[in-house]
Parts: sequence; C-alpha cells; structure tokens
Amino acid sequence: MRIKVHKAHEIPVPSDSILAPLYKSADLLDAFAIQLPAGASDDLEVLARAGFERQAWWIRALTRVRDMIMATVGVKSSRAVGIAAAQGAVIGFFPLLSKRAGELVMGADDSHLDFRLAIQLRTGSAGGRELVVVSVVHCHNLLGRTYLAVITPFHRVIARASLEQVASHSV
Repeated sequence: MRIKVHKAHEIPVPSDSILAPLYKSADLLDAFAIQLPAGASDDLEVLARAGFERQAWWIRALTRVRDMIMATVGVKSSRAVGIAAAQGAVIGFFPLLSKRAGELVMGADDSHLDFRLAIQLRTGSAGGRELVVVSVVHCHNLLGRTYLAVITPFHRVIARASLEQVASHSV
C-alpha cells in the first residue's frame, strides 16, 4: 500500500487569523498549507513541534549560517531568541505567544524586525483537515529590510518543508 504524500502550497493569507490586523504594511506576508493525513493529531502544539523541532539537516545548517552571520551585526541567534522566552513555552526556537482553539501564534520582536507565525488547523477545500502557516514580518530599519531580502527565498522553502514534515510524520 502506498501512502499519499501531500505537498505544501502557497495560499492567500487567511482573513480569520489572529494576525490579520498585522497584515497592513507588512514587509513579508505569506501563507502555506498542507492537507493532513487522516490520523494526524488535532493538537496544534503537537503539530507545530513536529514541524519546527525536528527539522531537516539542511534547515539546521542554514540556521547555523544565519546565526553566525547575524552575530557580526549584533542580532540575536536563534538559540538566544528561544532562551529569551525561557519563561514561557518555546517551539523550536520560536517563543509561543498565544494558543486558542484552531490557532497558535509564535514570534518575537527584535531591534531589526518583528516576526509572527500563526499556525491554523482548519477544514480544507476537499473536506479533510489542513494545516496552515501564516508569516508576518515588520522591519524596523535597513538591517531588517536587508536581512529579510536575503532570507525570504529560504523562508518560503523552509515553510513548505516544515509543513511537509508535519504531514509525513503524522501518518
């Protein structure tokens, strides 16, 4: 028996996200979705951890390169972002900011930019369940805009890969 593996795809940003008020004038705004297999968890935190805590080797390598380069301009490493939020829950290195039925929000504010990731579990167009990741970034200065310009192509690939990891580990 062959298991059908779904691919993550870009979708319009959901208007019902808690992040919707942040969409205006965002420097980065995107959303990706993937259909979940029938046996996948309904717990958003479990799903988020599956996507952001056991990342592929190439994502971990890119994160290390990012951390080394950004340290030269005084930006917190991914590890430091997670440690700064040690008083609360952290998923991967993203601080968990809120969790409600159907959506959780991770993110952090820094001197160069503020970022938020919302993860939604909703009914898909084919009637199954889909997991959606929404990213919103607001830059504060030239460093933030330069950083965002460099990482955006990687961000899009990593967002899709993280969703696909959730789906493939949920079977």
